[in-house]
Amino acid sequence: MTTELALPINLSIGTFDAYLNAVNQMSRLTVEEETELAIRFREDGDLSAARELVLSNLRFVVYVARGYSGYGLPLPDIIQEGNVGLMKAVKRFDPSMGVRLVSFAVHWIKAEIHEYVIKNWRIVKIATTKAQRKLFFNLRKSKKSLGSLSKAEASTIANDLGVDLKNVYEMEQRLSSQDMAFDMSDDDGADDQFSAPVNYLQAHAADPADILENADWEGHEQDRLSNALAELDPRSLDILSSRWLSEEKATLHELAERHKVSAERIRQLEANALKKLKSAVLLAA
Repeated sequence: MTTELALPINLSIGTFDAYLNAVNQMSRLTVEEETELAIRFREDGDLSAARELVLSNLRFVVYVARGYSGYGLPLPDIIQEGNVGLMKAVKRFDPSMGVRLVSFAVHWIKAEIHEYVIKNWRIVKIATTKAQRKLFFNLRKSKKSLGSLSKAEASTIANDLGVDLKNVYEMEQRLSSQDMAFDMSDDDGADDQFSAPVNYLQAHAADPADILENADWEGHEQDRLSNALAELDPRSLDILSSRWLSEEKATLHELAERHKVSAERIRQLEANALKKLKSAVLLAA
């Protein structure tokens, strides 16, 4: 089933207050209503049902987005990205999993917001790997009350997040630094012009053929992984997403309670899903 969800409400700076007012007036769905709408969309491709699922949960996106208002980015833009995550969640939601849409969607909403924050918080990308992103959000939250980190505080953060101490200090330095213009205008001071990166960075031009080849290969790798994930059944996909793709990994016991099976059964399903995923990726190579 191929369906496209359009953003249900146009969100702009000029209508932000009206948007919040409209979102807060939307009625909540009962479990029975949500299940019925999800089945209609999943089995019949009913876009009106999907639209209602999105509309009824927009207030939750606003709630999540407000937690990221301290990054100096426009709240309407953060909400917009969260809405994209909500729509992605609706397209993947399986009511037979036994969880409410809002619980399933929180991962997708935060993932889109995190991607937006990382891309726009600084001109220079401050975090690229999953570990760096997790460290960025957790460390910035801690620094609001801690200021400069002591050795003991940095060690505690490193232990809690499972990263090296040097990575904590490196991220702290990135958070404390400011973007510098690559080139300075003529009316800037002489010292500033001398220290501008344009004066000391060498240009090591890469071969365009190598750039294109690497980009094609990365795209091919992503396609293989996406196709392999699409072949998994909904329960296996949920287990892998919760265990490997979520910011806060679910435990075997949490998933066992969600799917009404034993923790050992979840472990077996996870192992089988990883095996199928590996086989599908290798076959597509």
